[in-house]
Amino acid sequence: MKQAVKKISKKSILVYLAVVMISVVYILVGHEIAMTNYQSFSGDDNSIVIKATVQEVTDRYMEMYEISETEFAQNETILFTAEVRSGDLKGEVVEAAQTLDYFTALNPRVVEPGDKVLLYTIPDGMAENQWLLSDYQRSDQILMLLAVFLVLVLAFGRWQGFNTIVSLSLTCLAVFYVFVPAVLAGENIYTWAIVTCVYMTFMTLFIVNGVNRKSIAAVLGCLAGVALAGILTVIMDQSMMLTGVLDENSVILHGLKPENPLDLRAIIFASIIIGAVGAIMDVSISIAAALAELKEKVPNIGFKELFQSGMTISRDIMGTMANTLILAYIGGFMSGVLLMVAYNSSMLDLFNREMIVVECLQSLVGSLGILMTLPFTSLICALLFRGSGSSVNNQQKIMPAEEH
Repeated sequence: MKQAVKKISKKSILVYLAVVMISVVYILVGHEIAMTNYQSFSGDDNSIVIKATVQEVTDRYMEMYEISETEFAQNETILFTAEVRSGDLKGEVVEAAQTLDYFTALNPRVVEPGDKVLLYTIPDGMAENQWLLSDYQRSDQILMLLAVFLVLVLAFGRWQGFNTIVSLSLTCLAVFYVFVPAVLAGENIYTWAIVTCVYMTFMTLFIVNGVNRKSIAAVLGCLAGVALAGILTVIMDQSMMLTGVLDENSVILHGLKPENPLDLRAIIFASIIIGAVGAIMDVSISIAAALAELKEKVPNIGFKELFQSGMTISRDIMGTMANTLILAYIGGFMSGVLLMVAYNSSMLDLFNREMIVVECLQSLVGSLGILMTLPFTSLICALLFRGSGSSVNNQQKIMPAEEH
């Protein structure tokens, strides 16, 4: 028995490593292809940004300036010293300034001793050793929160938690290290969005749940739901005559490469299917896992019973998952919703604004993708799990070898 378990464990490790290696190769090769025509974060300015800690506020004064013949505004300059915590000047104390423009509605709070800040200077465009406040440093808190999240995932999930972290890391790399540079390089956004979704689906489900019939069923069900979401997006894009210009960010993106402008409508397509793939993946593996467990308990269960059980489970999770996706979009767009409602007295005008229409489209198309994934996955599971063959969990999944 020990030899059998050991043999399965070795095979599982080899398959697991193969999946991870293929995933990493995709990241590396995809990045090289994406970077062929674009150098990410190269920038045209030579500004220097450093981390620093405020030591002392040394002075503050007001200045008036003219806006028009009858209007004046004022700004306030706060001078302070700060100890540099990064770069060649690490450990040195520099003088810096914070400017508050009272013509604008909001300003950051005034610096205080002990604040961790970012300072910047432009060597060719500013006086020597002139440092200005760029922003407050907030990344430390994010990293601390991330560390807590990773520790809890490992504590609760153990080996499965480790697999979750691996898949999450590869997902982030696929988006930010491959997809984003590819878009900015002028590559076909539709193609790269589809490839990214397919990659994330296979990689996540195979790493987290192993290579088995359960994972294959979940992958196929997920891809069917994402495909439907993509087709609906293209159809609605054509019928609603979208331009892709949603806000000032869209205008800036369009003007990044005047000789080859980014396809803003394709960006909408990408945001919808990439935004929906996570929720769709969740429902597909939920159905597949439940039916796999049912197959384990009732080995001789037939196709009809499996499909009916899948549909019963689907009805239970359908409402909550649709709510999850819609509320996520509403929460992410809350400021925009409030602003649009405040400045539009006509509901007819409001619900025909492209910004609102695209948000509604994201929510509804994603929810329809989830809805159709449920019967797709149930049908695929019923086809793959039927009969009295080997266990659907008899897989190449990494699990610690048990002693018997």
